[in-house]
Amino acid sequence: MSQQPVRILALAGSTREASLNKKLVRIAAEGAESAGAQATFLDLRDYPLPLYDADLEAREGTPEAAHALKAAFKAHQGLLIAAPEYNGSLPAVLKNAIDWLTRKTADEPMLAAFDGKVAGLLSASPGKLGGLRGLAHLQQILAGIGVTVIPDQHAIPRAPKAFDDAGGLADPADTEAAHRIGARVAEVTRRLTMPL
Repeated sequence: MSQQPVRILALAGSTREASLNKKLVRIAAEGAESAGAQATFLDLRDYPLPLYDADLEAREGTPEAAHALKAAFKAHQGLLIAAPEYNGSLPAVLKNAIDWLTRKTADEPMLAAFDGKVAGLLSASPGKLGGLRGLAHLQQILAGIGVTVIPDQHAIPRAPKAFDDAGGLADPADTEAAHRIGARVAEVTRRLTMPL
């Protein structure tokens, strides 16, 4: 009996329509697919969430967008996340989504959207470091909620000049690195979820 392909959720830590990180994570997803995974792109813009507020949650419950976003995360075994760096850290929209996703409902285990998943991280940013400081914070957060973050990361500095008009990366080495991270997430996820 053939094994089902692992499912990888690819998203950017940005809601900007022309986000370079959306382009970057799609390229990484190509690498996951080339390694036999099924990759799904998710746009956080489609899941508008209020800032997490425990009083709001107690008064109004969990927003429908948070339920839908959590369902998408729970349906996938691996994650590819490309996040820009905002003031040396990860964007608020991504941190807020994580905060909502870690809220437990009565019928699920703790950290159901994250625990046991594998993640690969990338960044495209205008700065000279390409977003590495933000990725360090994101890695720390994900590791703390049960995600295995692969050590391979790729950050693209001076990102506005790094992409061509078709949305691809101008430097083949950047494309290869993004593909490699996608493939590695697929491989590690497959090994960790394969029945013994």
